[in-house]
Amino acid sequence: MDEIVVSTVVYLPPEEIYEFLVDFPRYANYSKHLTDVRQAGDGSPGTRYQLRFAWWKLTYTAESEVTAVDPPTQIDFKITKDIHAVGQWRVEPLDELPEDAPMDAETASRVVFDVRFDTDTVDEGSIDLPRFVSLSWVINRIKPILQREAEHIVERIVADIEGRRRHVDITIHTNSRA
Repeated sequence: MDEIVVSTVVYLPPEEIYEFLVDFPRYANYSKHLTDVRQAGDGSPGTRYQLRFAWWKLTYTAESEVTAVDPPTQIDFKITKDIHAVGQWRVEPLDELPEDAPMDAETASRVVFDVRFDTDTVDEGSIDLPRFVSLSWVINRIKPILQREAEHIVERIVADIEGRRRHVDITIHTNSRA
C-alpha cells in the first residue's frame, strides 16, 4: 500500500475545524484537479460522494463513502470504485500553543489528512486512456501530483478556516512501495 499523510497546525478548536472538514463538497474550491463533487447524505457514515477529477487528457469520477465519524476529531472514508483506498481526516487538540503561533491565537489543533491506496487494485477498464499510454505511466505521474495537491488543499483550507492567509508549515510523509 502507498500512503500520503499531510499535517499542519490550525489555530482553532477541534469543533470549528471538524464542521469545516465535514462539508466535503466545498473541497472542489481548493483543488484545481477536483472539478465537481456530488453528495448523497449529510456527512455521517454512509454518505456517498462522486468526485470528478481532471488532469492532463484524463477525466475520472471517483466514488467514496464516509465509513465512520467521531466528532470533532475524526472522519474516515473509503473509495468504493476501481481502487482499494481508505483514508481519514483527524483533528488532534494541542495542549500548548506552538512557539511560532500567531499573537492572537488562543488554541491550536493538528489537522492530519491520511490516505492509503493500493495501485495494484486499479481496475484498468475503468479509465479511458489515450492510445499508447499505459496505466503504470499514469500512476507514476499521478503520485507526485497527489502529494502536491494534498499540500495545496491543506494550505487553502487553513486560510479559509482561519479567515486569513499565513505561512503554513505542512508536514508530508509518504510511504511508497518501490
